[in-house]
This record gives sequence, C-alpha cells and structure tokens, in this order.
Amino acid sequence: MAIPASLCALLILPLLGIAPTFISCSPVLDPDQVVQQVNQSIRNATMARRNLGFLSCGTANPIDDCWRCDPHWEKNRQRLADCAIGFGKHAIGGRDGKIYVVTDPSDPDPVNPKPGTLRYGVIQEEPLWIIFARDMVIKLKEELLMNSFKTIDGRGVNVHITGGPCITIQYVTNIIIHGINIHDCKRGGNAYVRDSPSHYGWRTISDGDGVSIFGGSHVWVDHCSLSNCNDGLIDAIHGSTAITISNNYMTHHNKVMLLGHSDSYTRDKNMQVTIAFNHFGEGLVQRMPRCRHGYFHVVNNDYMHWKMYAIGGSADPTINSQGNRFLAPNDENNKEVTKREDAPQSKWKNWNWRSEGDLMLNGAFFTPSGAGASSSYAKASSLGARPSSLVSSLTAGAGALVCKKGSRC
Repeated sequence: MAIPASLCALLILPLLGIAPTFISCSPVLDPDQVVQQVNQSIRNATMARRNLGFLSCGTANPIDDCWRCDPHWEKNRQRLADCAIGFGKHAIGGRDGKIYVVTDPSDPDPVNPKPGTLRYGVIQEEPLWIIFARDMVIKLKEELLMNSFKTIDGRGVNVHITGGPCITIQYVTNIIIHGINIHDCKRGGNAYVRDSPSHYGWRTISDGDGVSIFGGSHVWVDHCSLSNCNDGLIDAIHGSTAITISNNYMTHHNKVMLLGHSDSYTRDKNMQVTIAFNHFGEGLVQRMPRCRHGYFHVVNNDYMHWKMYAIGGSADPTINSQGNRFLAPNDENNKEVTKREDAPQSKWKNWNWRSEGDLMLNGAFFTPSGAGASSSYAKASSLGARPSSLVSSLTAGAGALVCKKGSRC
C-alpha cells in the first residue's frame, strides 16, 4: 500500500463526543522532490499536447488535462480526486464516499441544519462528494465548519457562497473545494455552530476569510473564483500543511493569502504549500502569498496586478518561484515582486528565496536571498517548470469553469 507524502494523526476526545482538537502532520522530508514531481507532471502534459497537436484538447495544465477532456466528467466526478499535484496531491476529499446533492440553498439554523443543505452535508462523519442540484446563491448564517473527507464540487452549475461567513477547514483532513464562486465573505461568530452530527460549539468572532484553513491537512482548493472578502481570500495557519492552491481566479482584494499564523508560531515550520496556475488579477494589493516558516512552491502563476507587492514573508520561509509571469504596476515605488517583513537585511539575506524562469514585465524584479541568491543554486537545482511564456495558456481556465453535462469542460 502506498504511503502518503505526509502522515497525519488525529487526536480526538470521543468520550466527550466532540470534534477533533488537533491534527499533527509530518512534513515531506525532501520538499524539492515534490517540486520535481510537479514539474515532471507539467512536462508530461506539455509533451502529450505537443504530440497530439490539433487532435489534443489538452492545455499542458496537468490538473485540467487529467479530467477536462472527458465528455462524461459528470458521471466520473470522483476521478477529479486523482488529479491534484504538489503538496496537496493526496487530498482525496469524498472520493471514497457517496454523492450528496445540495437541493436547498438556505442556512437558517447552523446548529440544526436541514437535510439537503450544504451545511448538513459538510458536517457528516462519512466521506461525501457534495454536488448541487441547480444554480445557487448560498448566504451562510455562520462559518461553514467542514468535517474530514469532503469534496464540494460546483461543476455543471453556478454556485456562489457570498454575503455571510464562508468556509472554515479547522482541525480536519482531506478536503477538496472545486468550482465555487466565493466572494464578499463577512465576519461571523458569537454563536453556536455544528461541526459534526454529534457536536456543536460556541464560535468566537471569525476573520471573514473566503477559505480559512486552521490546523488542517491534505487540502486542495481548485478552480474557484474568489474576491472581496473581509480578511483573506485563502488563509492557512496553525500547523496546516499538505496544501495545493491551483487554478483559482482572484481579484479585488487587499490581503489575498496568508500562509503561517505568526512569527512566533513555530509549528508552521511544517507547512508545505503548492501554489500553481492561479490568476492574480485586477484590484489585488498584497500577499500573493505572505509566508512564514514553511516551504512554498509558487509555479506558473499569472500575476497581472498588485499595488504593494506580490510575494512576501517573514520568519525564514523557503520560497521557490518558478515560471511565473509578473507584471509590475506603473508605480515606480512598487516594482519589486518580493517583500521581507519584520527583519533587517542581516537576517533575511539568509532566507532561501529563489526565482527560476520567471518573466518580469514593466520593470518587475525579484530579490533572491540565501541559497536562491547563490551562483551554485542553478547548477544544483534539477527543477524546471514550464517556461513563463506558457503561463497564459496554463492559466486560461482559471476560476470556476462553465461546464455542461455531456461535453468536455
């Protein structure tokens, strides 16, 4: 039996009948090996497209080419779980469970959710692959607290989670969020909320993130469109790890993505995140992402807009930027892609921040440091993302897709 890239142990208190309180995940011992696997999958997809020529529906995006060419995707929905790459590759969501259909967009009672609602599906104990009966706008009354081994799959319909608190992945594992429009998320809390059939608890004030990952592991957020939330669009903190954030379309937001709780929270040294094929677009300001402590592979993303900076961090994170396209703003004071926070140069000069094959436009520049700044890095590195010139095709389908049953997506 194959051993997952990282091993997780859930510590629970079953006698008290409450939800898991802690998930411990050991990091991948050689994260560069995962980076090489990602780049090999991109190379393979590129070669397949080149060999088939006009006969190929492929895009050279290995995630999309894994499932989008299948005209019967709606009959094989759970195959998607085998298409992830990177540190979140082993997130299977509800692959091994039943299909649950959301028929009711309402959320009147977060403690006693009705069957047919999204909240009722995500709190169940067994694996579930959650789909939607029709187009829906879901305004949640409180945070949507997910249980482990769940997929939220919006393909084939137009689903918006908006206008209230949004998705929280707290102390759970194996979550896939795919094909959802998540925007205008608000703070919630000072209320009781159910997180499993056997437990509900008091929630303090939430931040108002689009997707909040708190002590979660094996999480994959793919093909979502996110904008204009109260705090972050996607934040991962408190020991979260084994995460892939891919093919998302992000616009109109200030603090886009926080990865790491605080400089003093050293458990985030285990955090490992892949950020691939995303479109960072109009109206974004900063934190794409803002990293602490862990290892972050930022590959083949399209950075079309920022007001302050694109990629930042503190507390000695490893940032591996490959094959991205960075279009700097016209403001001469904000051309730099990178920003070091809360440290003098005497400290951050040793942080391992590296850029390989990135395309710098309109005066954009990346300041490498640590091993990434050394002349020996390029020789020692066996990494190789697709050229940044292909970013437009790799990210052309970013965001929630318009998929029709019976045809390729």
